[in-house]
Amino acid sequence: MALTLDAQLLEILACPSPDHAPLRPGTPGDPEADALTCTECGRVYPVRDGIPVLLLDEATGGPAESEASDADGA
Repeated sequence: MALTLDAQLLEILACPSPDHAPLRPGTPGDPEADALTCTECGRVYPVRDGIPVLLLDEATGGPAESEASDADGA
């Protein structure tokens, strides 16, 4: 399902990480996904019932998961 957020809302939303980078609709693998992806750190935030869940604990991807997978592989 394609994400439908108001364009003005999308303009002001930013990643809650310290970078505060803009978000773009979809995920890297699925531009139609109900999610928002940070343009800086790559975290993917879910959108549930049309509401972006901008909590770092709810995000997938990004630096924390990259570091965890690096530690598992070492």
